[in-house]
Amino acid sequence: MEKKILFLALAFTTLVGGQLCQAQTIKSQIVENGGTGAYKAEVVADSTCPRFTIYRPQDLKAAVQAEGKLPVILYANGGCANNNVEMRYLLSEVASHGYVAIAIGPYDEDNVMAKWSEVLTFMYPESKGAQVTLADGEQIKAPSETEKKAIEEHFRKQMEKERKSAGEKKKAPVPQPTYPRMLLEALDWLTDQNANPASEYYHTLNLDEVAAMGQSCGGAQVLAIAHDPRITTCVILNSGIGDMTMQGATKEALNSLHTPMLYLIGGPEDVAYPNAQKDFERIKDMPVVMINTLDGHSGTYYEKSGGSYAVAVRKWLDWQLKDNVGQSALFLDPEYSKTMFPDWTVVRKNFK
Repeated sequence: MEKKILFLALAFTTLVGGQLCQAQTIKSQIVENGGTGAYKAEVVADSTCPRFTIYRPQDLKAAVQAEGKLPVILYANGGCANNNVEMRYLLSEVASHGYVAIAIGPYDEDNVMAKWSEVLTFMYPESKGAQVTLADGEQIKAPSETEKKAIEEHFRKQMEKERKSAGEKKKAPVPQPTYPRMLLEALDWLTDQNANPASEYYHTLNLDEVAAMGQSCGGAQVLAIAHDPRITTCVILNSGIGDMTMQGATKEALNSLHTPMLYLIGGPEDVAYPNAQKDFERIKDMPVVMINTLDGHSGTYYEKSGGSYAVAVRKWLDWQLKDNVGQSALFLDPEYSKTMFPDWTVVRKNFK
């Protein structure tokens, strides 16, 4: 009798626990009409994973019926920030083509263009020419010499302030807002949801096809967890480890890579350019493609639908995660890539 009572108690606990872990959408939004893909995307907040934001087709069932189970993208932010708004256009665009992306950082409805307007004002790449146009039509012009000096003075004062602070009495270290393992925690959550019959994600995810993707500091977070056997491919955006130590990643992390790699870099004006070149040279065995554009460290994430960077990311993922070999032309066929993006330089190695 006691054993029966204990069994029922455990069963009840498991049931309640399952209900508590069941995905529950509490907020959602649609950006840029849901993207240009066949499956209009939405940005979702879920009560059971409040530290993350989900980008997915609005109608998961329809997408799965047409595509089969959907590949997964794990995304880490520039600056290792706890906010993914700056990548909202790209992630939504890619999701509209039949992917489920989960990004570090809680759901946020901040104005995407306001953030990019600020970024480009301070980090304008000269290679972009006289001006760039944001997705909302706002034009950001290249700073004048006077404005450049003001920006340089701003950063000089900021560095002096940081040096002064470092020379003062040491204080308790400020904890990092995010950390590399959050990418794997996000994957764990999706894995649980995919196996939960009560979840809206039940049997919708192809967990054999998982991309880890990060921009700038987020790229270092990707390299720190790239050894995980569940990762199928890595996308490194405006990032590279070089000789640095960042977020637990060092150049030694390149020795444990086991998946094809895409580096999408903004050319010599990209602060990540030197490190990315070193990474490319040091990767010995894994297939790796490096694309250099003229877009600097900010890529094209502020353009409609994430711009040409979103196109490159989607083509890479379609090839690597959906086995769409036709999409490999951008990365393997010099004539095709030069025709499609004449200002890009594409190099590759370790492909048979």
